Amino acid sequence: MKVKSKIRMKGSIKLYLQCSLYLGFLLLALNLGIYLLDILSALVLSGFLLIYFGVILYLYFRNKSVILNELVSFATEYGQIQRKLLKEFELPYALLDDGGRIIWTNNMFEEHIYKVKGISKPISSIFPQINVDKLLEEQEEASIELSLEIGEYTAKLKKISLKDMAQNSDIISPEGYNGFLIAFYLFDETALRIALQENDNQSLAVGMIYLDNYEEALETTEEVRRSLLVALIDRKVNKYISAVDGICKKLEKDKFLVILRKEAVTQLQNSRFELLEDVKTVNIGNEMAVTVSIGIGLGGLTYSQNYEFARTSIDLALGRGGDQAVVKTPQKISYYGGKSQTVEKTTRVKARVKAHALREIITAKDTVIIMGHRMADVDSFGAAVGLYRIAKSLDRKAHIVINQVTTSVKPLVDLFVNNQDYEADMIVNSTQALELPTANAVLVVVDVNKPSITECPELLKLCKSIVVLDHHRQGSETIENATLSYVESYASSTSEMVSEILQYIKDGVKVRPYEADCMYSGIMIDTNNFMSKTGVRTFEAAAFLRRCGADVTRVRKLFREDAVEYKAKADAVSQAEIYRQDYAISVCKSDGLESPTIIGAQAANELLNIIGIKASFVLTEYQGTIYVSARSIDEVNVQLITERMGGGGHMTIAGCQFPQISLTEGIQRIKECLDAMIEEGEL
Repeated sequence: MKVKSKIRMKGSIKLYLQCSLYLGFLLLALNLGIYLLDILSALVLSGFLLIYFGVILYLYFRNKSVILNELVSFATEYGQIQRKLLKEFELPYALLDDGGRIIWTNNMFEEHIYKVKGISKPISSIFPQINVDKLLEEQEEASIELSLEIGEYTAKLKKISLKDMAQNSDIISPEGYNGFLIAFYLFDETALRIALQENDNQSLAVGMIYLDNYEEALETTEEVRRSLLVALIDRKVNKYISAVDGICKKLEKDKFLVILRKEAVTQLQNSRFELLEDVKTVNIGNEMAVTVSIGIGLGGLTYSQNYEFARTSIDLALGRGGDQAVVKTPQKISYYGGKSQTVEKTTRVKARVKAHALREIITAKDTVIIMGHRMADVDSFGAAVGLYRIAKSLDRKAHIVINQVTTSVKPLVDLFVNNQDYEADMIVNSTQALELPTANAVLVVVDVNKPSITECPELLKLCKSIVVLDHHRQGSETIENATLSYVESYASSTSEMVSEILQYIKDGVKVRPYEADCMYSGIMIDTNNFMSKTGVRTFEAAAFLRRCGADVTRVRKLFREDAVEYKAKADAVSQAEIYRQDYAISVCKSDGLESPTIIGAQAANELLNIIGIKASFVLTEYQGTIYVSARSIDEVNVQLITERMGGGGHMTIAGCQFPQISLTEGIQRIKECLDAMIEEGEL
């Protein structure tokens, strides 16, 4: 009773209880006024007021106690009802302390998620994905998606401050207290996500299928059988697409447009696009197997965007040599296949067309800036020298950008440095090159199509007119908005491509002997002395350079090795580890070597001479980075392997880099990549 006597009412309930008293005082004032008019009437009213105040005061003190009792009972029952409702709440709900430990759960949480017994457990013991400190570090609320055995959920966490409670507490000091509880809800979104996934699976994907070597295959087939060959290939393609409920329409003699559901694309990816291998089995007397390239675009915001993705994908597939499938989404590009050698085109029509286009671009400019990849090799420099001669033959100022002259390129660079026949600014570094671009300058990029590994990536942003000449297979990262792009993966080297262009760029172009030596060296190094990736056009280009004055003996003398380099290469070969019976992995020590990466690449070539070796990998540590040279003959596509590790290259010549790791970790990464690709059936 003492507690109730100390309770003071306020607000509407206080006004309601005291309203009669206020009216009584108003009547009392009125009564005083009546005494001035009529004493008898005032006495009667005074008697009424005495009775009125007596009744009001009695009811006030009596009802106050009753009302307080009712309020306390209601509050108690209301709290019990709230607790019961929360306990029977249809959503899994839990209350956590500020350390993330569970202190209370409702029935749904205990039945469907976890029944907490004994000492409270951290929420992270049930959901390892939830880190309370990290999620609520700078915010009051947070949400996270969870995948449980019973379905898909979204968890929401909300801070509940206890500061007000501390201020009214007799046992907790409010000063500096910032304690809180955490309300934890789980929302079941299984049905919603299933519906969204089903809708996503039905979304449109656009594809294109091109026959890579249609004309060449027909030429090797008897004329009476050509129509049958075409019919069999068409049937293979249509049957393959129809099997996944897709639509296939032939646009041209060697091109198909395909419409698929996204779910069907997933099926094709899981089977690694069996059509790539299946179409090669068509043989009715044709000497050359037909190969196809597939480009698919999906995940775009519109149908037209998916179509553009498909066009980009097919261009990538063809640029990488064909016989592969490329799937492009807004997030990433995936590659499949690409296991066969690129077929060399015997016609040089494309080279002539590109040469004429290049001449038009250069003649419209005043300055030509030529740039290769970082740590320029012989092919990169040879191609740059060829472009320099093209520019000079068209009376244009030309510069070659090189930052670091490696031991492999130094003998060639020395031919031009301090040579009176060549300008002093023929070869410049990146700092000097950045001052050259003007509105009337063209940048020619040779032997590389990845902007991040060019000699000076900043030049790509400064030059509006860009030309790309390269023989490497294209990857996800390419030089965009190029005025002219000539990327032919079947070419042995960029020097070969430039040698062909030289023959069509202008009548009577005279290539000087030193320049011919450089381009001949580029072809010789990239073909490993004409033993790999060598076609008819390779020898034709070499013959042209020989006619221009290239001296084989002089070139051989330029590339003789010193004793330290020769011993380092021999040591790398002798220390090689044979992994899974087919792959040679070794380390080339960089101590005392000026260009250890070059020696590593040569050691990788030497390891292929071991019987049974399908591919070789040589790791070289140089300037804090692990450089990996990968080589093969024809059984393994090392480009696919190095692409998985962030690199790229050709089917038989590729490489990648591992920054900030040890040689042991680099070897382990290569082994893990090989294991994964073997298990997935890619090797």
